[in-house]
Amino acid sequence: MARILIPTPLRQFTGKQDAVSAAGATVGEVLDALAAAYPDLRKQIFTADGALRSFVNVYLNDEDIRYLARSDTPAAGGDTISLVPSIAGGSAALAPPAAAEALTNDEILRYSRHLIIPEVGVEGQQKLKAAKVLLVGAGGLGAPLGLYLAAAGIGRIGIVDFDVVDVTNLQRQVIHSTRDVGRKKIDSAAEKMLAINPALRVTKHETALASGNALEILKDYDLVVDGTDNFPTRYLVNDACVLLGKPNVYGSIFRFEGQSTIFACPGGPCYRCLYPEPPPPGLVPSCAEGGVLGILPGTIGLIQATETVKLILGIGEPLVGRLLLYDALAMRFRELKLRRNPECPACGEHPTITRLIDYHEFCGVPSPRSAAPAQESGVNEGEIGVTELKAKLDRGDNFVLIDVREPQEYGICSIPGSKLMPLGELPKRIGELDRTADIVIHCKSGGRSARACGLLRQAGFARVRNLVGGILAWSDKVDPSVPKY
Repeated sequence: MARILIPTPLRQFTGKQDAVSAAGATVGEVLDALAAAYPDLRKQIFTADGALRSFVNVYLNDEDIRYLARSDTPAAGGDTISLVPSIAGGSAALAPPAAAEALTNDEILRYSRHLIIPEVGVEGQQKLKAAKVLLVGAGGLGAPLGLYLAAAGIGRIGIVDFDVVDVTNLQRQVIHSTRDVGRKKIDSAAEKMLAINPALRVTKHETALASGNALEILKDYDLVVDGTDNFPTRYLVNDACVLLGKPNVYGSIFRFEGQSTIFACPGGPCYRCLYPEPPPPGLVPSCAEGGVLGILPGTIGLIQATETVKLILGIGEPLVGRLLLYDALAMRFRELKLRRNPECPACGEHPTITRLIDYHEFCGVPSPRSAAPAQESGVNEGEIGVTELKAKLDRGDNFVLIDVREPQEYGICSIPGSKLMPLGELPKRIGELDRTADIVIHCKSGGRSARACGLLRQAGFARVRNLVGGILAWSDKVDPSVPKY
């Protein structure tokens, strides 16, 4: 029997197991057996007509089956099959600077531990000083990246971010401190980086990266480091890097797992080679929904920082054509081969993506403007505000209040009278609900509950409403004693 490694986002469909075994002569037969054993998993990895979904890559040992015989690839006992869903050889040096700027005596002293490494030396440190690196995001991945790239002596670092520091960021975004809560992340990050290295030039791009500004922002940098946490921006960064010929140092994190590689290097693959299409909205939870071990972005961010420095120096073997997977629980690194897809619409032989597109539409998620939290006075059809919910509870109205968060979230706080029914369990628990009942669904902030409402409506439930703002809005407007997380 082959052993199938189940990534974190799909474990909710396998009884929380991280590995299962299934029999079959081919990869396709093994996956069919897997889906038969765990029926809820089938629609996550197969389309309605039985084809493998494009946002889940399948590896036999360390080879992508798309470059073998796809589903007909033979599988034997002892083989390992890896499911790798989207989550947000040789030296590939950057072009050398036109004229290397000499190091000052202070810089020679500061970087002395670099200078005595044969692979770096004075010439290498001059390359770092001349380099221009763009960080997309000053959050979990951007925090260690900013600190270590500043300390390494990168001459100019640009930061793209428009968010403010929230107290929930402090568990992992180590570039920010308690006194920075409420402050712009871009200002907080720049201050810490300059405190480490006053000679650093920091360029602040206080804006959301979008199709209208990405090419203009990226064009002046040597390479881009992707610290984003959402799919629209990730595809945007990829396409912009491919169009401009800029290496894209990629990282992503979720709960206890992380990934890193380098996209858009000459001859190497891009993000679309790995994931031609984004996953359906809601399949892969964000860190705000699913959580993340606070230490994890430090590990992945430092891998990205290491790869950035190697690219600038032109030393070692960069992660081009190699996807590094990290499992913190098992404390194990694995490596899978990546290949450039000749038919890739972005970097293939005949690319069809020649300009930036609407990436929110491409990923099937609302744009930031349309996704802004609704005010209670502007509750839409199919929604209910927290004050109206409180009135229904006080009157003793006959309705069902469902909480679709995870059990560990329910243990932190809950709305009185709510019934816990996690979103991942909802499809198989629909039979517990009365289709004629008045149902209100809530989650943390409204996203998962909106998906739950859609699922129930498709199943014939007519009286279903989503609680605007979720339990966070309940804490803000109804009961401040309910803790926020």
